[in-house]
Amino acid sequence: MPEPVGSIALRESGGLLAAMQTGIFVFENKKLELLVAPPQHDKAQRFNDGRCDRQGRFWVGTLKDPEFTPTGLLFRVEGKTARVERSAIKIPNSLAWSPDGRTMYFADSPRHKIWAFDYDTVRGEARNERVFAAPHPGFPDGSCVDAQGGLWNAQYGGARVVRYTPDGKLERVIEVPVKAPTCCCFGGEELDTLYITSARYLMTPEQIAAAPHSGALFACIPGVKGLADSAFAG
Repeated sequence: MPEPVGSIALRESGGLLAAMQTGIFVFENKKLELLVAPPQHDKAQRFNDGRCDRQGRFWVGTLKDPEFTPTGLLFRVEGKTARVERSAIKIPNSLAWSPDGRTMYFADSPRHKIWAFDYDTVRGEARNERVFAAPHPGFPDGSCVDAQGGLWNAQYGGARVVRYTPDGKLERVIEVPVKAPTCCCFGGEELDTLYITSARYLMTPEQIAAAPHSGALFACIPGVKGLADSAFAG
């Protein structure tokens, strides 16, 4: 890719949606086409975590890399229109929705908080912000939701992925052999395999030597099944 890819989503009409450095692109038949470049987006920043709600709207945040100043924005993309929904973000992460789509999750990683919101599935609006979980010392990175409504969160710097019950209680911890797990998702024919990505970005040679599998992809069978991600409706 000509630019860093922060996140992707399937498209109902085919191909992928790719959130990159300068905007949101459609990737199909090995070709990139710009879908939307929000005028509020500072091209010196890049898009990071993104996911579609259950109705096919794409939510995605931006960050300033590697300074991580509180200048990021959270966008909601519908068709070729992108609307700013939140500002003053350092590192947007953990976008996910409950199985019924009526609860939205979002984190600003350096603040060590995952928020939950009541989500209007008709209007695509998030309201009634509250703290869902406060991971520490690890940072809340990417998340996914299982079929029972549990939220799985990769905790960057914490060497673990955790599961929270729908009421925010820590129910399970899966240790991983690297310090920086970055995201998780369910896959496989039965959606019963939890895949976990990790990073070695910004790590020193000494840190990599201490955790040589940093940057690897891991998998486990957690005993619950996941949900397929919703595709972009545009």
